[in-house]
Amino acid sequence: MDLTTATTKLQALRRDMTGHTDRNDERRILDLLEGATGEELNFLLSNVDLVRLLSDLDDRLVGPKHHTELLDLLCTRRAAELSLPVRASLTTALQKGATHAQAEARLRDLFLGLKGRELTGFKNLLEAGGEYHDLHKLVFDDVDDVVVRAELLTHFQREADAFPSGENKVLSDIDDTFFANWVDKRYPPKTVYPGVLAFYQELDRGPGIIPGRAGDLVFVSARPQDPLGLIENATLDSLSKRGVPLSVMLSGSFFYLVGNTRIAQKKFENFEQYARLFPEYGFVFVGDSGQGDVEFGARMRESLPQAVRAVFIHDVVATPREQRDAWRAKHVFFFDTYVGAAVDAFHAGVISRDGVDRIAAAATESLAAISFPSPALRQAREAELERDLALARALPRTQALGLSPR
Repeated sequence: MDLTTATTKLQALRRDMTGHTDRNDERRILDLLEGATGEELNFLLSNVDLVRLLSDLDDRLVGPKHHTELLDLLCTRRAAELSLPVRASLTTALQKGATHAQAEARLRDLFLGLKGRELTGFKNLLEAGGEYHDLHKLVFDDVDDVVVRAELLTHFQREADAFPSGENKVLSDIDDTFFANWVDKRYPPKTVYPGVLAFYQELDRGPGIIPGRAGDLVFVSARPQDPLGLIENATLDSLSKRGVPLSVMLSGSFFYLVGNTRIAQKKFENFEQYARLFPEYGFVFVGDSGQGDVEFGARMRESLPQAVRAVFIHDVVATPREQRDAWRAKHVFFFDTYVGAAVDAFHAGVISRDGVDRIAAAATESLAAISFPSPALRQAREAELERDLALARALPRTQALGLSPR
């Protein structure tokens, strides 16, 4: 691609998009995009506001249907020339506009034109925006046509059957799982638990020598979702400021906010939908014992026992040992520290032995930096960590799948 020529075309495109666009401006925009090479088209679409572009071109009751022409050009005739990032940006731009029947049909075309690993990569790009316009919202909220939605989900399943990813999506609760924020009084309020970020990273990385694709962290929260996504975006921003990498969030609702059973029900509904979006993946869940997560995790395992590899429950209510052991037999692992969780995750085959060491190092460093309100609280947490560090040190260097003996 000649950059000078492409830049000249970009300047012309931006000029025609400035201010009000009449039918002559719209025609020039269409002709410019039509005449661009594949590389130029990707360059142009990467450097303009696609939401604005889509809204600038209109369909007139009497006169040219320029909006329809644009959708046909980008979503059908030249869609195969678009890079995955540009295709994802175009999809999000369509999602942010009014998803009328024509837009939904074009969104469907953008998905159905991809197969196998390329489709998985495209779906993951749609999850990487760091805000509430994600794949889950697109398919189960923005797409109203049940036939279009069914076509998408059928396509996802068919391609997953042919091209399983071999990786796991990491689903996690937030309060009392990521940081102390509800029942847990063992740590100062809002404390990020020692080792939790490293635990997420190792689950995402997987047990193999070659790391899996980064970016498979999904938060499943009871926090309600408002129509504008303000609560969800604020939560994602808060997580980011506490060191969480780019992630996705499946929110609850105000109706399901009270009662552990209701909370678990809403989380399970979200999980069922999410599993249909990514059937090529396995899943692990990290939650806590204070707000419906045990029930939710058990239902996950019961509904998709082959896909849900393990459930890890941060115990904040002092669950008796016999109950923990009963849950362990169902691959629901209760833990006190994230080093203890790492030991169980190693035995479950979802992280590597080196990953356990990295989690142990991170947890040790993080615990030392926490300002506890009393020496007794610090000593209790240090004793828990030291107990689990001893279990970690005793692990074999090679993977041995199965339930840990503790």
